[in-house]
Parts: sequence; structure tokens; C-alpha cells
Amino acid sequence: MTVNIQSLRFKASDNLQAHVQEKVQKLFDVNGRIIRADVTLYEDGGAPAKQFCEIKLLVPGHDHIVKKGAPTYEKAVADAVSALQKVLLRGKKD
Repeated sequence: MTVNIQSLRFKASDNLQAHVQEKVQKLFDVNGRIIRADVTLYEDGGAPAKQFCEIKLLVPGHDHIVKKGAPTYEKAVADAVSALQKVLLRGKKD
């Protein structure tokens, strides 16, 4: 259960990395089969929601990818984690 954090074209602060780690760790609690989470943080200057978070979860048999944008990285991470929680819970019901 590894979380890889990559920030493109900027250096993520320790506080931001700790926030990402804390939020993504919740996904491992929802589904214990997750092998790894790859988190990419980046900016898109032309979009209204300029800061984006993309999370790729590696689960045996299924890979889940979610990309969310928001005015802040913290909000983008929270939105992406929330969307992945819904996907994982839906998969448990099937």
C-alpha cells in the first residue's frame, strides 16, 4: 500500500504532501486490495479550475483513474478521493 506523489512544474510543500497522504490513505481503508496509488498534481493555466489532481489506483483486475480540478490542490485532492470512494463502494456492492 504505497502512495506515490508527483508534482509537475512545482515543488509540493510538506504540508500538501501530508494532506494528500492523509486523504488517499482513506481509500486503502475502503478497499484493502489496493496495491498502489499514483497521485499527480499539476496546473492548467487556461482552465477556470487551475489546479488539478489525478489519482490512479492499482487494484488487481481493475485500475481506477480520477481527475478533478479546483481552485486549490487541497480541494482537488478531496474531490478526487471522494469520487474514488464512491467507485470503490459501488464495486463492493457488485
